[in-house]
Amino acid sequence: MSACTRVVYKGTNETIITARSMDWKDDIPANLWAFPRGIKRDGAVGKSSVKWKSKYGSVITSSWDIATSDGMNEKGLVGNLLWLVESKYPSFEKDAETPGISIALWLQYVLDNFATVEETVEALKKEEFVVVSSFIPGTNKFTTVHLSVSDKTGDNAIFEYINGKLVIHHDKSYVTMTNSPTFKDQLAINTYWEGIPGTIMLPGTNRASDRFVRASYYINAIPKTDNVRIAIPSVFSVIRNCSVPLGISSATEPNISSTRWRTVADQKNLVYYFDNVLNPDVVWVSFKNIDFSEKASIKKLGLDKNQSYAGESSAQFKPAKAFQFAGL
Repeated sequence: MSACTRVVYKGTNETIITARSMDWKDDIPANLWAFPRGIKRDGAVGKSSVKWKSKYGSVITSSWDIATSDGMNEKGLVGNLLWLVESKYPSFEKDAETPGISIALWLQYVLDNFATVEETVEALKKEEFVVVSSFIPGTNKFTTVHLSVSDKTGDNAIFEYINGKLVIHHDKSYVTMTNSPTFKDQLAINTYWEGIPGTIMLPGTNRASDRFVRASYYINAIPKTDNVRIAIPSVFSVIRNCSVPLGISSATEPNISSTRWRTVADQKNLVYYFDNVLNPDVVWVSFKNIDFSEKASIKKLGLDKNQSYAGESSAQFKPAKAFQFAGL
């Protein structure tokens, strides 16, 4: 059961910061990976898989080392996968003619190929391939997610598959996203609450709709600055306000699950922060210390056993064989 929150902060002097929480009923092991340019990939869904070579390097957070669930590329494009139970993907027949890509690679495809939200929207709206979902390996849970992207200009887009059709919401104002309901309905709920001053009352439950309202209010209420010593903690405070305390989940409400980790991506200065709720320290990676050239090796920072690092940890990344993305 997954429930997450994503929010984008717009400070002064082109300061853009995207934060998200990853909420899940059970432990969801995560590692950080540094992927250089020039990696050859395919969509992992059979003979008709989309094939590409990564144009941009990225630092990503993996889930179970079978999927990219969060990350930022070297151009400051950030992508986040969040659960959306209403998702329904197009039909796909393995080894038929229709090009496809595993949902585990959907976000990585975006980070590998695009520098801006505009580029992402223009490419994905052509629907040159089908996003193919499947059950999370070893479970009876079918993967249903939607994708948010933001760039260093503050542009935003959300991609959802509803009734087998791709729905794209593209606007700089779309700075907040949670889980259910669909994004269109999230906006409608938020419109209602905008008429009630946040200093008087805000919805306080762990439900996705309530987290959306709180994130929308607080991301605009915190100081607008280009001082990262203020901006980064401010954004962390917002995403923590929208997190679900460890040990809380609801069997009847799949959008309520404990927060397992959080990320904050500084898109102006290209610094990616990771916050594991089981560790006392925040880890971060400055892209200026990462070699993204084609000759560079793939590197990994192991976090899946709750390893403890603190501060700028690019030197702790170790060369590693890339994980295998889940597919058909």
